[in-house]
Amino acid sequence: MQASKRISNILGGGSDGWEVFLRARQMIASGTPVTELTIGEHDIRTAAPILQEMHRTAMAGHTGYAAVPGIDSLRDAVAARVQAQSGVPTTRGNVIITPGGQAALFAAHSAVLDPGDTALYIDPYYATYPGTLRAASGTPVAVQARASDAFQPRAADIAALAAGAKSLLVNSPNNPTGVVYSRETLQGIAEVCQTHDLWLISDEVYDTQIWEGAHLSPRALDGMAERTLVVGSMSKSHAMTGSRIGWIVGPEDMIEHLTNLATHTTYGVAGFIQDAALFALAQGPDFETQIAEPFRRRRDIALDILRAQNVVKSVPNGGAMYMMLDISATGMDGEAFANALLDAHHIATMPGESFGAAAAGHIRVAMTIEDNAFATAMQTLCDFAKSRT
Repeated sequence: MQASKRISNILGGGSDGWEVFLRARQMIASGTPVTELTIGEHDIRTAAPILQEMHRTAMAGHTGYAAVPGIDSLRDAVAARVQAQSGVPTTRGNVIITPGGQAALFAAHSAVLDPGDTALYIDPYYATYPGTLRAASGTPVAVQARASDAFQPRAADIAALAAGAKSLLVNSPNNPTGVVYSRETLQGIAEVCQTHDLWLISDEVYDTQIWEGAHLSPRALDGMAERTLVVGSMSKSHAMTGSRIGWIVGPEDMIEHLTNLATHTTYGVAGFIQDAALFALAQGPDFETQIAEPFRRRRDIALDILRAQNVVKSVPNGGAMYMMLDISATGMDGEAFANALLDAHHIATMPGESFGAAAAGHIRVAMTIEDNAFATAMQTLCDFAKSRT
């Protein structure tokens, strides 16, 4: 018996780009200490009061089936947060609660793609994007952003591939690069979407991690609210990665379709998880700033170290918990450098090639370990790069 073509083709017959990460985990399992700068997992856990609320409401009996689009009070809270951030009028009718941002990405594309439809996405990209588009029966087509443009995608490059496409997936603040798309970039994207009648899927899970400039949701641009689905999540903003709770914001008729999809797939999110998310959102923007602060601090630490040498260069990272580093001066590609660094110093990073062809010659560093350990790892990384020139 064989698996369906849709499932067996999720990886497109290639790698999912996680070999260095998996090798580092194997080293750890064998007893070798490794400094992990690989995945976007906070080094702090979900705050105790959030967990206490989760426990309280579960013990109080909120363990049965919950409303499939989400409990009304949580949808109201998400709508209020999104409206406050974007300025776009938003009600619970524009919101569906999902089991995390990844499930939201799959659901959003399932809602806009017919089998075989072309789904555009920007390279460099989060590693699951192409597989998610294939899982939703789409045909993924990458639009390369250029290192020379600080990975800000060009509207002309998107337009060149947009004829006949159905959707475009963007992510700002961006994983893996840390780039925050400028208003000019987003305006160009909006114009392409309107000209070519594309749905825009906007992954905004890093919207609280802004180090320079400001976050602009493309849903707020003229003519975009009716063709944009915004993916959000509690994972990064509230350090609730394992709770698996996120949302999609979009036009009411599309939210109704997505509710039908959820009814026949996930059947909603556990009520006690939703209650905990509601409690977390009620802590307000100051709490979100507190969760983001360690990454701002570590970015400053890294920039100080990078300024003191001239081999490793940083892509301008205005947000997110990552830095994309140009190590091309070593003469190595990202995969070779990451493997050599892991072998020599037991420091695990992600090769740029894990995130697409556009990031070749780079590595991604996750700023997700304690400050002093992060500083030591960054200094070691830079010294290692210098030794290879």
